[in-house]
Amino acid sequence: MSLVGQRGEGTVQEHFDFHRDPYRRGYAQPDGPKLQVSEKKHDVEYPKTEETFKISDDLRELIAKLGSAIGQRSRHPSRITLESIYKLYLQLPEPRMLYLTWQWRSRLLKIMGTPPKRDIESMLRYFALVADVKNAGLTLRRTQWNFALAFATKYATRTTTQEMESALRLWREMEKEANVMGNDVTFNILFDVAAKSGNFTLADMIYKEMESRGIEFNRFHHVSLIHYFGLRLDSGGIRAAYKEMVGSGEMIDTIVLNCVISGLLRCGEEEAAEETYQQMKNAHTLASDMPQRDYMMNKVVTRVLMMFTKVGKQHPQLNESLQTNIQLAPDLHTYKLLIQHYAIRVGNLGKVAQYLDEMKHLKVSVHPTIFLALFKGFHQHGGFAGSDWSEQRLSGVLAALYQAKDSNGKGFRIEPWLVVWALRAVKKCSSNDAVLETFDAISELWDIKGERLLFIHAILENIVQDKDMKSSMAK
Repeated sequence: MSLVGQRGEGTVQEHFDFHRDPYRRGYAQPDGPKLQVSEKKHDVEYPKTEETFKISDDLRELIAKLGSAIGQRSRHPSRITLESIYKLYLQLPEPRMLYLTWQWRSRLLKIMGTPPKRDIESMLRYFALVADVKNAGLTLRRTQWNFALAFATKYATRTTTQEMESALRLWREMEKEANVMGNDVTFNILFDVAAKSGNFTLADMIYKEMESRGIEFNRFHHVSLIHYFGLRLDSGGIRAAYKEMVGSGEMIDTIVLNCVISGLLRCGEEEAAEETYQQMKNAHTLASDMPQRDYMMNKVVTRVLMMFTKVGKQHPQLNESLQTNIQLAPDLHTYKLLIQHYAIRVGNLGKVAQYLDEMKHLKVSVHPTIFLALFKGFHQHGGFAGSDWSEQRLSGVLAALYQAKDSNGKGFRIEPWLVVWALRAVKKCSSNDAVLETFDAISELWDIKGERLLFIHAILENIVQDKDMKSSMAK
């Protein structure tokens, strides 16, 4: 509890009651594909080997190759791509799913439903597989449906109501048509997307539905609650949700504290966010050494944390000793939150320099998103006499970017929007000649191909001609 200061905020329920809209709006749910969800043994385990189509030797060899690729991806994710597995799958004749036994169908949907990054390509792949399941007259399991729901809600922070409607439609089809009730994962996804899309009334309704069904809040839902109150600019709710998470026996780690810091910064409580950050820094020498986190490690860490929570609830006397083995030190995401806030929103270059120095001291690797925040800061606060965000300092940041790319190679990708904001920053703080020089230098290092090159050149032209930020492509 010492990690996040308390100010007598009351309970989460009291904050929900405060925000709850007394009016209820109906949410029309458009028609969609009639997906079936089932946990019945006959549905799940169909087809067995003897129930699959009779096939030629060539097709049998292709299926064996596909199975081998799926197995390799499950054991060693870095050795084979999801795209190559999907291309193998597409070589099967229609209806493809009926050529696979239920075990291989389940494994295929699992690896496709849990990609390293939920982007447009992985979403379209998974939905194409779901369509094949439907067209083959097969059913989805609840976990497979939850994967589809997570994909459908991925871009809720960027759009209006489309993803929310997709999620509600899937939920309706699962519960009303297939009579399979949602579980804690289902409701966590629904609550999270409702909050992120700004539909707080619906988030409140989902929260009440969880309570009425007696669904126990897990680690993910507690973090979503903290995030929810941050979006509502309710710092008291953030503290109440954090207090409730601690009181429930859940393990606190860097991810939870980052969520608290994000919410407090959004509420404008920089001092409180700084206090939590300082507590995290103080915990750095006390925490056990952990490997650098990547995508797969994050999944492992989460599973370990949930296991710790279960053991701690069964044996409260072990709770304190378990907590001391959890990582509480600031990580890359902590510094990204702080640097983005002080660079873009506040414009305090001194604080940004402090956090960059502390990143280096704690051996937190630099990332392209840190440079993106810095360039946005120069564009927002530079370009006038006496500004701390000067042309000279911008030149130093660009030199550091080039050095980071040289040192890390393919591990440090310079993507289109990093280039765009670098050029915008140079334009704001310097001249068109400097913009062109920067473009030539960064073009030697970037990871941009195909149509994105046309986009970059179009943006460059707009920047030089003072038409930038007026075009429909600008972000």
